[in-house]
Amino acid sequence: MSSAVSLDSAATGGPPPIAEKADITAWLGVAAGAIGSLMATLDISIVNASLPTIQGEIGASSSEGTWIATAYLVAEIIIIPLTGWLERVFGLRRFLMIATVLFTAFSVMCGLSTSLTMMILGRVGQGFTAGAMIPTALTIIATRLPPQQQPIGTALFGLTVIMGPVLGPLVGGWLTENFSWHYAFFVNVPISIILMVLLYVGLPKGKMQLGELVNADWLGVIGMVLGLGGITIVLEEGHREQWFESALIWQLSAVTLLGFIMIAVGQFYAKRPVIKLSLLRNRAFAAVFALAFVLGAVMFGTAYVIPQFLAAIADYNALQAGKIVFLSGIPAMMMMPLFPILIARVDLRLIVGTGVILLAMSCYLDVALTAQSRGDDFVVTQLMRGLGTVFCMMFLNQAAISSVSRAEAGDAAGLFNAARNLGGSIGLAALATLQDERWEFHRWTIHSTLGANDVRVQDWVSQQAMNYGGGPDGLAAAMRSLDGMVMRDALVMAFNDDFLALTIGIVLVAPLVLLLRPLPKGYHAKAAH
Repeated sequence: MSSAVSLDSAATGGPPPIAEKADITAWLGVAAGAIGSLMATLDISIVNASLPTIQGEIGASSSEGTWIATAYLVAEIIIIPLTGWLERVFGLRRFLMIATVLFTAFSVMCGLSTSLTMMILGRVGQGFTAGAMIPTALTIIATRLPPQQQPIGTALFGLTVIMGPVLGPLVGGWLTENFSWHYAFFVNVPISIILMVLLYVGLPKGKMQLGELVNADWLGVIGMVLGLGGITIVLEEGHREQWFESALIWQLSAVTLLGFIMIAVGQFYAKRPVIKLSLLRNRAFAAVFALAFVLGAVMFGTAYVIPQFLAAIADYNALQAGKIVFLSGIPAMMMMPLFPILIARVDLRLIVGTGVILLAMSCYLDVALTAQSRGDDFVVTQLMRGLGTVFCMMFLNQAAISSVSRAEAGDAAGLFNAARNLGGSIGLAALATLQDERWEFHRWTIHSTLGANDVRVQDWVSQQAMNYGGGPDGLAAAMRSLDGMVMRDALVMAFNDDFLALTIGIVLVAPLVLLLRPLPKGYHAKAAH
């Protein structure tokens, strides 16, 4: 277990590094992997702070706007487990070149979008191509760096994965406020050009193995598209379609079930299943999977909910909201250099447990938001959330790899990343649905307490009507003002329910930390596909 090179590196055709120190071309390859993974994770949330502006321009409602984020995540979930197979088919460098070119084209498509449908199609394309850049970054580290230098590359990768989602709203907000939301997508063009140059120089040319197309788990691939896509649509559209009163929801649920059945069948009949679900029989790895799922919901959920709250309640613009989200990245930047030291000297369960406690506390403290809350009210909780995320994310990744055999390390890392993104996708959809339902619930609950015969209510309405000029028009304006206040307070309460749901989710999985397997003594950070 002391070697830092995953066996998956051999499967991709890349020989393990033999030099004691990597040369400049190897580091350029690692830089390419880091830039690719940063761009892929950054684009998950780059639209979050700009969503109110984008929704207004393309004619989408707030709940429909969540599709702009979830479409990307679902596509990433599907492609991540397929990257090992696609590397073998096309060769690593050629595969990443193709992915980068297509990612750039889909980014331009998003930037030129004039409708929700066009935007969603572009985001799905972005997710499919960007998802390839996340696990392949670790493959580059495992195949281009010698074991003693891999902890540096792994820490660099970890920083990009954690910083991407929190940096996204800041970059997107700055571009939206200073230029236009379209540039949140166009910015990928120059970055992609740089990435292609680094890929060409830093990675060796690999051979294609088109025969691998025959060995693909096509049942699993199609099943993932149907199952994951179906369940996300059900969660997104269920509230608007009155759940199972709608024939559409029944049909989508059937498609989801069919997809999951196809994935299960692929486990038994495919030579190499697209997702090796048998790993979940391993108690330690199952604990990692569940923790990663909830962590993804917290990471991507809060990066979505906080900008929405600040825009709707505090009247923040995209840049101001992005700055608040970015606060959680500060602890990640500060702690990442200590990652190789901590992982070798501190019990993994202690670090992850501390991270889980910090995440639970950060969400619980945000349950008490009011209509007067502003960005300052998120400073402490965002810093706590950032520290909790870096403790959980980086060390759970190592726990995933170390809890299985060397031959299964690549499958474990892929399933871990899929769990994180799946949690983010389902979490976003569930939070948006919960917010809509609780907003409506709280609105009518508050209205029911405002009795028409209540003297205080009558006095307030009369006073407001006079302020608006009196008469029938003044009375109508006063009633609209009252309803606006009720809707505002109800929305704040709905946001609080979102944070309470996240808190409960974290608390429920917290005991799983005890099932994690301690890392071997003298363990060093591993890079695995």
